[in-house]
Amino acid sequence: MSTAFPASFLLGAGTSAFQIEGAIRDDGRGASIWDDFARRKRGPAPSDSGDVACDHYHRMKDDVALMRELGLGAYRFSIAWPRILPRGRGAVNAKGLDFYARLVDALLEAGITPFATLHHWDLPVALGDAGGWEARDTAQAFADYAAIIGRALGDRVPYFSTINEPSVMMFQGYLAGEHPPGQKGLGGLRKAMAVLHHLTLGHALGVQALRATAPRAKVGITNALAQVYPATSSDGDREAAATAQQLNHLFLQANSEGVYHKALLNPLLGLKKWIQPGDMATVVQPVDFIGVNCYTRAKVKKARFSVLGYDGIAPDPAQVECTDMGWEVAPTAIYDLLMWLHRAYPKTRLIVTENGAAYPDVLEGDTVNDPKRTSYLARHLAEVQRALADGCPVDGYFAWSLLDNFEWTHGYKKRFGLVYVDYPTQRRVIKQSGYWYRDVCRARAL
Repeated sequence: MSTAFPASFLLGAGTSAFQIEGAIRDDGRGASIWDDFARRKRGPAPSDSGDVACDHYHRMKDDVALMRELGLGAYRFSIAWPRILPRGRGAVNAKGLDFYARLVDALLEAGITPFATLHHWDLPVALGDAGGWEARDTAQAFADYAAIIGRALGDRVPYFSTINEPSVMMFQGYLAGEHPPGQKGLGGLRKAMAVLHHLTLGHALGVQALRATAPRAKVGITNALAQVYPATSSDGDREAAATAQQLNHLFLQANSEGVYHKALLNPLLGLKKWIQPGDMATVVQPVDFIGVNCYTRAKVKKARFSVLGYDGIAPDPAQVECTDMGWEVAPTAIYDLLMWLHRAYPKTRLIVTENGAAYPDVLEGDTVNDPKRTSYLARHLAEVQRALADGCPVDGYFAWSLLDNFEWTHGYKKRFGLVYVDYPTQRRVIKQSGYWYRDVCRARAL
């Protein structure tokens, strides 16, 4: 028996600008911090970078037609900040802004709801050279950029997310060193506290700017979130899981309550020195929705010598089902996470802005048979429906991703798409999971 989604429920797919657009030097686009970093991390060739990616910038109309063929009701995309403001601020690049205006118009003509993310990691390199999110001034530059987008697109775009996964920018850029600026260690940790506060402030100022310029739009933030479970039923592991769960409050609690979690105020971290008078009142900006990017679950155990008091446990593919990213397939975790968020933020709507799986797909003629992805999506969507049935205010679900694309430090080796991209030819082939999702979107039911 099929189960229908509510009439207003968004069913769509998502992408991000740097991962699909390519055309990094076309029509006045400025450089982003990922342009050079991708080459340094992956190698010198364009095939190792985002220079071409999926060439969406030149194939946008065809890709919108593909979305229509898939029956998508909504499309989550990001706007490349350096395409709008080549140096991060100052004069607007009219050709860059026109590209997104044409994209929005094409989506609306196809009956697809546009859902725009303002910042999905591709900070203009001029701002990166000036300190990036370590610099307080970047928060104001972001607000100015948000106002430009709000004035240009706010009459046609009903959903805006300010920043995608700020915690990933902070952790991967300053603690793991896997994203720009590639820092890690104690020095990176202290800089991460500046990044934490300035991203929090920038989001809040961006919300204000969008409210002023796009008053009819719904505004939120998109976070990388995971439900945390103890490795065993021991009191120590349970306590460790409760502590780790608090990381889900990053970039949510301050904007909701005007306070940072007490663990972050440890003098050794140095967060307080970045907070200026009036900041914590400014950052309280209620959002219309919380974007939930959820792929797997986290498991932790108590650790005597860890700074955080716990250690994460990597899944064992010999023991549990895993995706090509090495992430455990744990569908019930998205239900538990949505219910936890609803209890923590009962006045705020939720939208699953990313959920999907990478597998080593193979193109055979005109077919990509990917039953594991279909199973993954079906089981996770069923858990979203269960959360809806249990009173959780979930307003939408976006599969990640529409296309195979440039997967950051993994390059082109990991394929998340509903649509296979043959990178040498840029040929698009809808996978079997894509046809399955098309049927779900058209029927608006599982």
